[in-house]
Amino acid sequence: MFYNLLLAIVVSASIDSTMLMIGDQTAMHLEVTKEPKEQVQMPVFGEQLQDGIEIVKASPIDTTLLSDGRVKLSQELTLTSFKDSLFAIKPIAVASGEDTFRTDPMALNVVQPFEVDSSMAITDIKDIEKAPIWWWGIIRWILLALAIIGLFIGVYYGVMWYRKHFHKDEEEAVEPELLRPADEVALEKLDEIKAQKIWKDGKVKEYQTELTDVVREYISRRFEVQSTEKTSDETLKELKPLLVAKGEGLEANVDGKALYERLSKMLRTADLVKFAKWHTTPDENEQALTTAYDFVKETSKPENPDLSENPDKGKEENV
Repeated sequence: MFYNLLLAIVVSASIDSTMLMIGDQTAMHLEVTKEPKEQVQMPVFGEQLQDGIEIVKASPIDTTLLSDGRVKLSQELTLTSFKDSLFAIKPIAVASGEDTFRTDPMALNVVQPFEVDSSMAITDIKDIEKAPIWWWGIIRWILLALAIIGLFIGVYYGVMWYRKHFHKDEEEAVEPELLRPADEVALEKLDEIKAQKIWKDGKVKEYQTELTDVVREYISRRFEVQSTEKTSDETLKELKPLLVAKGEGLEANVDGKALYERLSKMLRTADLVKFAKWHTTPDENEQALTTAYDFVKETSKPENPDLSENPDKGKEENV
């Protein structure tokens, strides 16, 4: 311990245990008491306190205000040693301005608890043991994999069951419509649109959309042109040679070119309404419905052309 009456600085150090077994640890406490106005420089420690004594850990410096108004600085060092020896710990220096204060010297005795026969060869402490197989861990991973597989199978069959029971009505509703003649289905839907006349309520866009949807579905079934998946220009491009050049399915008195021009005008007008906010007149709306009716009727074909040409043929075959 070092005490200076003029500066009133006290430096001290103590060790919890002055005797250690090799590899054990002990704590050293470093304390500095000073006046609040005095400036001191605490020592900076590295990995060793001195040769043979290692510092395992150094705590942060703790500052405490004492009851008499002085300030105490505290720091704890955790020490260890792996050398069998009696160490004389040198005084630890604390600087304050031009003065240096040191702790009292201390002793640390590190002892070896057993004797080492240096004449014997170095050998393993124990033989290498083979780690046992962790059967429960293997079984657990297998069970987890089976559970995941079972979950996927369950989800698959669950979806199939749901689709079978809850979508059955929808599928049954679609199938009869596909079996009915394309013109019959189209004319029935056009009758519904005609009866509603929603364009009179200002729903022109909805009216044009429903009307062209019916015509596109009819074209897809009647001419095998996927009109529902194409633009109006693409539809008309594929339909033109069928109506104008070949006149496919048209009666002799039907002008395919004129019919194509009317259909083209209807589809393009509908596109202007749907995409360009075009306002059609009541006459144009009525004309679009008439064009749809005429197109379906003039391009429809009987399901069995042979029977349409000779109605008595079926009866003769039955006889």
